[in-house]
Amino acid sequence: MIRLLVGLGNPGPEYAATRHNAGFWWLDAAASALRAHLAPERNFHGLAGRVNRPEGPLWLLEPMTYMNLSGKSVAALARFFKIAPGEILVVHDELDLQPGQLKLKQGGSPAGHNGLKDIHAQLGSADYWRLRLGIGHPGVRAEVVDYVLRKPSAEHREAIAKAIETSLTALDLMLTGDMARAMMKIHAKPKPPRPEAAATGAPPAKEPAP
Repeated sequence: MIRLLVGLGNPGPEYAATRHNAGFWWLDAAASALRAHLAPERNFHGLAGRVNRPEGPLWLLEPMTYMNLSGKSVAALARFFKIAPGEILVVHDELDLQPGQLKLKQGGSPAGHNGLKDIHAQLGSADYWRLRLGIGHPGVRAEVVDYVLRKPSAEHREAIAKAIETSLTALDLMLTGDMARAMMKIHAKPKPPRPEAAATGAPPAKEPAP
């Protein structure tokens, strides 16, 4: 059973539409579906909301710490409400999946994702669930930081939005802990969008400092 939903991103309007904020896009959609209201919670270093469900209270969280310190927010809420890592679902952008693709898994390596690295460090465990939202890869490792902090093309943004919509059809299954059936819904492969043309004339972006 999932007791805490976390969407990862960076706070501030300058990052709102960038690929690295796909986790925030998902959590906003989930909050709307669950009729949850997110509000600033100083003790949890983020925007948080609560929904009372038959299985018990469910928390939703968007860390406002910047990506590199996401674990500070997640661990604060999880420890206060005694939520185990296996009862947490973290939703984040994933370079190794194409826009429109989704993967649900438990545990594993952060694979270079700074938000996951800090969550792992702060929880002292990698056993939380992850919903990976594909954003594609720029093809060159040196361009990754600029890529995730830029806006996707309209076609890629639409593909990500459709993936979010698809994942929400499995939300009840995930919340009740029926991960096998949730995976069957989530892992269906859509037709991938065309690769984006290389960006030209765009100023380089930098990962915000914590």
